Amino acid sequence: MTVTKAAKTVNQAFVLHPGGKFAFEERHKPTLQSDRDVIVRVIATGLCGSDVHYWQHGRIGPYVVEAPITLGHESTGVVVESGSDVQGLAVGDRVALEPGIACNSCNHCRGGRYNLCQTMRFAATPPYDGTLATYYRVPAECCFKLPSHISLRDGTLIEPLSVAVHSCRLAGDMQEKSVVIFGAGPVGLLCCAVARAFGASTVVVVDVVPARLASALKYGATNTYQMSAEGADRNAADLLATASLDSGAHIALDATGAEPCLNCGIAALAKGGTFVQVGLGKPNLSLPVSQICDKELVFKGSFRYGPGDFKLAVGLLDSRRIRLDDLVTHEFPFSQAERAFENVAGRGGIKSVIYGPDVNEEEAKASLV
Repeated sequence: MTVTKAAKTVNQAFVLHPGGKFAFEERHKPTLQSDRDVIVRVIATGLCGSDVHYWQHGRIGPYVVEAPITLGHESTGVVVESGSDVQGLAVGDRVALEPGIACNSCNHCRGGRYNLCQTMRFAATPPYDGTLATYYRVPAECCFKLPSHISLRDGTLIEPLSVAVHSCRLAGDMQEKSVVIFGAGPVGLLCCAVARAFGASTVVVVDVVPARLASALKYGATNTYQMSAEGADRNAADLLATASLDSGAHIALDATGAEPCLNCGIAALAKGGTFVQVGLGKPNLSLPVSQICDKELVFKGSFRYGPGDFKLAVGLLDSRRIRLDDLVTHEFPFSQAERAFENVAGRGGIKSVIYGPDVNEEEAKASLV
């Protein structure tokens, strides 16, 4: 990986200020805080809908942009410093970053649900800075070596792939089951790929954009359905007919957060089915509670990822049971980071990636094999 002299000493960051203004700033280069820490030079960062939401709205629920903050949390990079107690990682290793640091001592952490840790320090969630900078510090356990055939660019998708892994694991056994997935954006498409990798026999992907539905067929969808302006019951009946699911679907995952999708998914589920909410929309939605009760459905919320999810995501890629081809559709140098935000806000393509300062883009797009 090519590193300029300036990049070795300067920590350049792309910073969001309250009110929605961006600025490039020089920040202090992070230092090792424990013998288990590593410093990673950030090579590529995928943009998430939450990054754009903080830019456009200044908050997500209780998390408010009250001070300047560096965004970004879907990153890969190269280890440039390592603590004395770090094992299994070496300077020069290519890694994907799990961007949340839990306390490891609370009841949730010790109970195997560290994603619910109340003192979680999650990148780009106020007040904690994210990864759109030259360097980022994490504990070694938050670094996952990239498979040799995965580029640093495509490795940025391991974070949203871990979201998909977590939500599909919450849905339970998928072997020979029918699954309906709402939303053909990055997370929805990755949920589709994971569901097929987990053995689902039928995967119906639902969206309103025909081009995105066409993409879903590349990632394991057996059927697609374009939502209409008709009501939830009509759409549910039509999508079930499309896939010949006369008795309803076993599982539904919603990666949109849109009320019509939730209502359609609940209507499309068979009795005893499972609904997993993956994406976030408006904080308060109207749901058909009577249907949830009449069908005795299981309704679950899904929050980020937990123990084993990143490791399983990397394993699925390493075994080539999941492929990331063509998911990254737009790439931007660090100097054009704001353009990347505008592109995502305008729903351009599927996934946008920002390269770190002074990165050789061709090397970032290359695998080791």
